[in-house]
Amino acid sequence: MAGISASSAEGLYDEFVKAGLLITAGPVGAFARGAVFEQVLEAFDALIVRRAASDHVETMTFPPVIDRAIIERTGYMESFPNLCGAIHSFAGSDREARAIPTRIAEGQAWGDLLSPTDVVLTPAACYPFYPTCRGTVPANGREVTLRSWVYRQEPSIEPTRMRAFRMREVVRIGAPDTVLAWRDQWRDRGLAILRSLDLPAELDIAADPFFGRAGKMLAAGQIEQKLKFEVLIPILPALPPTACASFNYHQDKFGTIFGIRLLSGETAHSACLGFGLERTVMALFRTHGADPAHWPATVRALLWP
Repeated sequence: MAGISASSAEGLYDEFVKAGLLITAGPVGAFARGAVFEQVLEAFDALIVRRAASDHVETMTFPPVIDRAIIERTGYMESFPNLCGAIHSFAGSDREARAIPTRIAEGQAWGDLLSPTDVVLTPAACYPFYPTCRGTVPANGREVTLRSWVYRQEPSIEPTRMRAFRMREVVRIGAPDTVLAWRDQWRDRGLAILRSLDLPAELDIAADPFFGRAGKMLAAGQIEQKLKFEVLIPILPALPPTACASFNYHQDKFGTIFGIRLLSGETAHSACLGFGLERTVMALFRTHGADPAHWPATVRALLWP
């Protein structure tokens, strides 16, 4: 079956809505998912979990909020302040509380009556895991898979650029050589998984979207050291291919921040891989069409074994 055809971000969004895959929910970059969209997402996520199971990984689930102190310690606000979704709540007096509905009725701003809480929306699925590893890890390190909602404040009409989306991640902590070899193994495995679904996936060296002038230097260093790879899939012909998976080597960053040690006493290194679940599902619909019943038999067999 021919894939969904659209030449613009607005056109692709309209096609997804028309097919019932996405449902307009109001704010730009935040929309509901239809039943068929969710069925494919769950099937793709289960495929990744099955492939990770051979590594005997631990499984964890974290809430979609994270301790503000973790974000501060990791330097997230230095690198990505424009993406942060800080959570504010009311903690004022009864008099101030009565002022809120009055301001709303008069069309006035009321955000100044809210105060920052001790949590922010989770900006990366793996961040909550590292503090749980404080101290010495086992001789073979640790490997965990987790799935989480992720929030980034970058509203866009382009459906692949969402403010809230889900990531399936696998994280490895251990000795430098072991962790880097694991990252490279999963990089190749991840590319093979996406290609096995008949997606036109390609691998490339990448960098995180660091903020500001200093961020350009950080990104250049990341590329030079080959710390990050992405699997790119063309979804919109007028735009560059979309990153649907990434494979990252953090060196000893999180080991140093959270005091994670090897049995030798050395600081542990870490790496993670992440599949963007919504983006990959959109790539599948774009490539194979809106009705999974008409997808290639080989693709259906992988998703619904």
